Formats: sequence, C-alpha cells, structure tokens
Amino acid sequence: MSEPGNHDQDSGQDFNDVLRLRREKLAERQAGGRDPFETVKYDVTHHSDDIHGRFAELEGADVAIAGRMMTKRVMGKAAFFDLSDRNGRIQVYARRDELGDEAYAEFKKLDIGDIVGVKGQVFRTHMGEVSVKAAEVSLLSMSLQTLPEKFHGLKDQELRYRQRYVDLIVNPEVREVFFKRSAIIKKIREFMDARGYVEVETPILQLIPGGAAARPFTTHHNALDLDIDLRISLELPLKRLIVGGMERVYEIGRVFRNEGMSVKHNPEFTMIEMYQAYTDYYGMMELCESLMRKIVTEVNGAPVLKYGEYELDFSRPFAKLTMLDAVRQYAGIDFERQARTLEEARELARQHNLAYEQRHGKGDILNLFFEHYVEHHLIQPTFLMDHPVEISPLTKRKPTNPDYTERFELFIVGREFANAYSELNDPIDQRRRFMHQEALRAAGDEEANKIDEDFILALEYGMPPTGGMGIGIDRFVMLVTDSASIRDVLLFPTMKPY
Repeated sequence: MSEPGNHDQDSGQDFNDVLRLRREKLAERQAGGRDPFETVKYDVTHHSDDIHGRFAELEGADVAIAGRMMTKRVMGKAAFFDLSDRNGRIQVYARRDELGDEAYAEFKKLDIGDIVGVKGQVFRTHMGEVSVKAAEVSLLSMSLQTLPEKFHGLKDQELRYRQRYVDLIVNPEVREVFFKRSAIIKKIREFMDARGYVEVETPILQLIPGGAAARPFTTHHNALDLDIDLRISLELPLKRLIVGGMERVYEIGRVFRNEGMSVKHNPEFTMIEMYQAYTDYYGMMELCESLMRKIVTEVNGAPVLKYGEYELDFSRPFAKLTMLDAVRQYAGIDFERQARTLEEARELARQHNLAYEQRHGKGDILNLFFEHYVEHHLIQPTFLMDHPVEISPLTKRKPTNPDYTERFELFIVGREFANAYSELNDPIDQRRRFMHQEALRAAGDEEANKIDEDFILALEYGMPPTGGMGIGIDRFVMLVTDSASIRDVLLFPTMKPY
C-alpha cells in the first residue's frame, strides 16, 4: 500500500479508507495507553537550520528536534524521513538496530503529516546530506488528515487561502512570505522609533469614522444601545494627539472598509499612519523615501527590487510630478487651460468618454483623467503631488493655488502605496469642508465624511503645522515579496463561504 500522504483529497474511496485507517491507528494507540494527544511537552534543543548551518560544530553531537514528517522511505531494517520545522527541513535516518524492534515497528506505523520528536546524533550520509541519526523517535501528535501532493496551482488557489494552515505546511515559500512580512513590520517600527516617534493605539470602534472616503462596517453596542462603526482610517484620533502636544506619533493597525475585493483590496487591511508636528508634505516625502529605501534594502538584500516584469530601483531619488503635469505629460491635456470652468471640464470629459457624476467638481474630473490615463504609467517610485481640493477634504490648500492641496500619493508599478498631506489645521476651513462632505452624503454618497464636531473642537484648541502620512502595509509587503495578490500576504484573507 502506498503512503497515505500520497493520496489526493479527490481520490474517492481510497481517501476515505486512509482517513478510516488513521482513526483506527489512533484508537489502537489510545487503547494501548499511548494516546499521542496526551503529550504536553517536548524539549527541543536545535532547529533544522541550526544543524545545517553549524554542521562542523555539531557533527557527532546529540540533538533533539521536532516537527512534521513530510516524507518517509522505509527500506527493511532502516528508513529515511524528512522532518519539517519552522526554519526548514532536515533528513532523519532511523535504524531498527538503534531504535529496537518494538520502537521501530511503531515508527513504521507513522504517517506523513504526523508530528514527531527525534533525539539523535548529527552526521553526514554517504551521499553527503546533513542528517540526524535517530536514537529515539516519539509521536507527539497525529495527523488525521492527509497532506496533498500539490497544494498550489490555479485550481487550488482558493483552497490555499481558505486552508492557510495546509498551505504553510506544504509550501515553504509561503511561510517565507509571512516571515518577511513580520520582519518588514518590525523594521518599520525600528525606523519610526529611531526618529523619535511614539507608537500609540487608538479606538477601532468609533461613533464617527473619518480620515478616508470609504463605507464603514456598522455594528451595535448592546450595553449602550448604540450603533457604532469600525474605523476606516487611523487619522483623526492621531491628529488629536498632535493637538495634545505629543508631536510625533504613529500607529500600525487594522482598518476596515465595506467595499469590493480585488488583488489590491481586502475589507480589512493593515496600515501605518504617522503624524509629525512642525513639518509638511515635503517632510513626509523624505520620511517615506528613507523608510522604503531602508526596508527594501534590508529585507530584500539590495535597493533594487524585482516585482513581476519590473525591476524597481529604490536607490535613486523618487520622481516628483504634480497631478496637472502628469495629465499634461501622459494624456496630452493642459487641464488648467482647457478646463477653466466646471462646464469646460465636463465637456472635456465627454470628449474623452470619461463618465463623471453630477456632484463632481473640476478637481474630481481632473482625477478621472489621472486614473484613466496616467497612474498605470507610474512604474518607478513616483510622488504624485498637489491634488485638487475636492478630493482632499483634510488637506491644507496650496497658498499659491488654493484650488489644489499640499498632498501626495506614492505610486509604484501603477499602484498607490502611500498618501500624505500637509495637514489642514484651520478649524473654520475644516468645518466648511465637512459640510460639503455632508451635502454629498445627503445626495447619496455613502463614502463621504460625516461632520466630526469633536475633531473640529480639537482643532480650535490649536494644532501646529503638521505633516501626516499613511502607508498600506499589505501592498508594501506584496511589493517586497513579489506577490501578485493581497491575499498572498494576508494569512487569513476574507473569503466568501462555500
């Protein structure tokens, strides 16, 4: 009979027989007083990478390792199997003469996927492979399911996301993505802390979600008999802290938006937002560029990064381009000259078959031209600057042109990775913009901001000139790990039930 681990879950009766046999083995072990699920501890002294990397030092030494049995090759009185732990794999050599007849017989009953502990000696086989010669093999936990032979490919893509635990078991490269994700977040914290920022935590449940144009998830608090929303941004609580004198703050946290899903979007995602008093959006550009260059270089090993078909160079200064210049350069449209009034802007949109809404102002229509003609051209890191005031309700106007704001978005491979402002700190202007957003809500725009009276009150106490920025952690991890979909960098992406 072939190894149980070689059965695919589509193999009908054979698969069911394998599951039945595994449960029979469990019942037999339990009846004999050898219930593997009663094991509570195993003292591990080394991991696979320790042994491979320090072989010269450890050759002949006694070690204790533990992990999952991934392959097993029994050849009469001896066997080889591969043990997988968190850091990789190592081969184990098991002989009946070393283990004893009874223990070897029990070893032969082990299945692919079982979790075992091994005590033995480090050595190198005649074939030159670093291995552990087992003196003792202990069953620590049973696998009552079988591992598939191939757990990737298009037909299994959704299954990989739904059963991430199996994906992590059989695809080491997937595990590496999430180790890199952890390293990226750790290094971001180190960078921000070194610059004098204080990490804080702000509420996820909010009475008035703000800081972004998005539809929130709504829930109900029973004790207060109150409808509340999950946050759509970290922005407004953090700026209250700037008002309170903390000067440099950041938060890494989960954000929730009740919107569609794509390779770039998941309803819950991770952001970092940071705010610094006495600087502006140029200060945020320097911060963004320095942070990304450092993270890419340290995690990737070099400032040049491969993403899909592109080679991205983070060693060079990031390009800077205003939205007006970008539309002029890539769409051949001088928007300021050709759309001096709202009606001219609408006519220009009609000429280019761009569908606008009645509520859209000139700035909204300029943004439609940018999204249609420009953003997919911005491959190398590019700061897209000076957005229209209509699409920037929390941003300071440019003193030289108040129809535009001191705002940038960072684009790489045609996608937005960061959004930053010279923060609006004028409470009167802020109220005016909130009222405009409220009018949009009344007209049916569910993503428009509500008026946040407490935030306006905070601004009335005085907020210093401030630069602020948000960076999408998930998209940044996608970039650094060359992952095509946001689901590839989320351990448990949102999935529709079967």
